[in-house]
Amino acid sequence: MNNIGVLMTCPMSEYLENQLENRFSLFKLWNHSSPKPDFLKTHSSSIKAVVGNTKIGADANMIDSLPNMEIVASYSVGLDKIDLGKCKEKGIKVTNTPDVLTDDVADLGIGLALAVLRKMCVCDRFVRSGNWINGDFGLASKFSGKSVGIVGLGRIGSAIAKRAEAFNCSISYHSRSKKPNTNYKYYSNIVDLAADCQILFVACALTEETHHIVNRKVIDALGPKGILINIGRGAHVDEPELVYALLEGRLGGAGLDVYENEPNVPEQLFSLENIVLVPHVGSDTEETSKAMADLVISNLEAHFKGMPLLTPVL
Repeated sequence: MNNIGVLMTCPMSEYLENQLENRFSLFKLWNHSSPKPDFLKTHSSSIKAVVGNTKIGADANMIDSLPNMEIVASYSVGLDKIDLGKCKEKGIKVTNTPDVLTDDVADLGIGLALAVLRKMCVCDRFVRSGNWINGDFGLASKFSGKSVGIVGLGRIGSAIAKRAEAFNCSISYHSRSKKPNTNYKYYSNIVDLAADCQILFVACALTEETHHIVNRKVIDALGPKGILINIGRGAHVDEPELVYALLEGRLGGAGLDVYENEPNVPEQLFSLENIVLVPHVGSDTEETSKAMADLVISNLEAHFKGMPLLTPVL
């Protein structure tokens, strides 16, 4: 397969990069001096596959620029950076990396909730600054027994629910439709869900319908004692409204792994002590990074050997 051209859209995983170089003819979109359109035009006849992620996938312009492309393999479970309509129109296969990252993202979601409620980052600064010698740290809030609402009860949402249940939390959820085989309380309206929970986790896929699904109405329903945890996509939340709500005290706190204009984060958030910010690292562990890379490679090899894809989207 060394003669098959594979385009990697941006730096992702050193391990993935090495594996691709060992098996295919690898083109790195970021590692060239010519403008992107010129680079794609020069190598258009050679590139048969694209490997993208949550930063750069395969948009309509890229797809049209690569007439010999057969498959897009996403180094992510998310598909919002891939023009699925254009891929379907041109008969291009699409794969992603579900399941292998579920545990890590769910773990981080629970960790963010604990960090916000127990003020872990503030406690850390308190100890490091030497302030403990002047008196004890104040009280925080417990996580166990809280009412948890989950937006999107897919793989990751279900994993969050399972973990929250271990803390004796009550679970309710909102999704496009009621899920079978679950006893969790279903809300067809996200505002009602937010009004009836203390911690709201956002774990759904990003689509046109879920863009800014967490808006001012949802935030106000969650209220000044509520906590928002977003481990989905930044665009799920109306970010300016979130900032205003936190600054005005209309929302109790937030734990954020994703942002609307990454890597840019609203500077107004930096001084707030009731939020925890991490830089989109939900699946960034050594173990999961390798498993995701192996799945990308396996899907590409299956396609070019004429075998069934392991995790087909299209």
